[in-house]
Amino acid sequence: MLETCQRRHMLLGLSLLVAATVIVLIIESRFPDSENTRRSRAQQFVIENNSTCWQREEYSVIQECHPCTEFDIVSKSLGVCIHTHYKEVLRCKSGETVTRSCDRVALIDQRNFIKFEITCFCIGSLSYLVSYARDRILSRRTHLKIERQLNRMQ
Repeated sequence: MLETCQRRHMLLGLSLLVAATVIVLIIESRFPDSENTRRSRAQQFVIENNSTCWQREEYSVIQECHPCTEFDIVSKSLGVCIHTHYKEVLRCKSGETVTRSCDRVALIDQRNFIKFEITCFCIGSLSYLVSYARDRILSRRTHLKIERQLNRMQ
């Protein structure tokens, strides 16, 4: 079936697939999780000093999710660093500052997926170039062979 497709149709299809993949990645990373997913995640993460003000009131993020220091992990001085090795600092509307454990898996998965897509694109491009060069060589050999046969007949 691929032999009957024109090159521009194949490139159009490939670019549409790449565009769809990028759009899905953007949509999934931009829209927040549903309320049920947030609650289940909140239950699995440890909160420093058992403060849950961020669950019942508005809060702002002071420091985004970042890795805990090696000292915090080894000494277990900060309880939120024990499970995920990542922490996030929040300030609740009441003024209380809270450190909570956070999950960095989504960002790492997204980064790994993008690396995988780039690798696949590079391998695919290289395979296309090798196939194209091989096709040109074989076409040239066939053309020369036919030309030699026609010259012998004359």
